[in-house]
Amino acid sequence: MWFMFALLTAFAWGGADLFYKKGSDSHDRFSHIKIVIMVGLVMGIHGTAYLLIKGLHFDPADMIRYLPVSALYILSMAIGYFGLRYIELSISSPVQNSSGAITAILLYLFFPHDLGVFEVMGVAIITCGVVGLAVLEKRAERQALRSSFTKVDVKYQIGVMAITFPILYCILDGLGTFADGIYLDELKLIGEDAALLAYEFTFFICAVIAYAYLVFVKKQRFNLFRERVKGYAAIFETTGQFFYVFAMSGNAIISAPLIASYSIFSVILSRIFLKERLGRLQYGVIVLVMIGIALLGLADEL
Repeated sequence: MWFMFALLTAFAWGGADLFYKKGSDSHDRFSHIKIVIMVGLVMGIHGTAYLLIKGLHFDPADMIRYLPVSALYILSMAIGYFGLRYIELSISSPVQNSSGAITAILLYLFFPHDLGVFEVMGVAIITCGVVGLAVLEKRAERQALRSSFTKVDVKYQIGVMAITFPILYCILDGLGTFADGIYLDELKLIGEDAALLAYEFTFFICAVIAYAYLVFVKKQRFNLFRERVKGYAAIFETTGQFFYVFAMSGNAIISAPLIASYSIFSVILSRIFLKERLGRLQYGVIVLVMIGIALLGLADEL
């Protein structure tokens, strides 16, 4: 089942990327804080509902036990949201998603696995496809800007500061996923339900702090109903997180790069709903990644 959970995670986070792209406001310097609030709110609601519906017992100590993983994830996401003000999502997302390769390498180095030919080929193809997509999208963007003679806003040009955010996200998220692999798969330090609830409640606490900072310190208004697009992104983000813990607990070293391919789903959804045009090479990369995913699915059945 880990393969299906990983696919559902990738699709859900691809949907989240779609709404991040649609709802990103480059002129709102507090947009990243508002995203944190919305994601934390939805996760808090989901965590509470999941706890009550399943009749689970939640030990608050799990939040402390799981804090190293939660901290790495939440920090990486906050950096990613902040970085959207300085770099296009089409470039930042594939760069960020290279974290899956970092996780797979770390897990393989510290916890050696016997990987089959199909698994190695699938991981390699997916990783190359994600990186290749970033290159193609940047090239297409430059050509479009040249043909339209459009002057690019300085803060969206690729510079040291701009590219630093997705790179930091990549490193922190890769380390967080590596830690998750240890907690959920390699050493079984925490159960799936406990990890899910610990992460969601920790994110909710961060959202409360972020709300207090935004409203009482920065004196900014926050209207929940005007942040519907960010809310949709938060719903997809939380949905992906739900499936993610079960995918990682089943097969972390393969799930990590597979889940990182969610940028491919984001591109497909952007083509469908945002009418973004794709070139032949982009379609080729998408097909290539799908082949990699199929190889992992085949390896799971063998």
